[in-house]
Amino acid sequence: MAHTIKEKSKITARINRIKGQLEAVSKAIEAEQDCYQVMQLIASSRGALNGLMAEVIESHIREHIVHSESKKEASESAEDLIDVMKSFLK
Repeated sequence: MAHTIKEKSKITARINRIKGQLEAVSKAIEAEQDCYQVMQLIASSRGALNGLMAEVIESHIREHIVHSESKKEASESAEDLIDVMKSFLK
């Protein structure tokens, strides 16, 4: 998990922006805004989450697979990533 600690402030900033986007979705629904506007806000939020996931995946691959201590560790990390991606893509 060292790679997420190294990038903690960057990741935290992204999460805070995502929180803001989700709050905008909530406010739009409360204000009964047009469906199109609500869907645009949801699409933006999803894009931001996907971007966050991509960043964490890239760090995971670089730290735990490419630069792993052993082939066994790399294989285990790859299997973990596969499991997470299966659940993420459902």
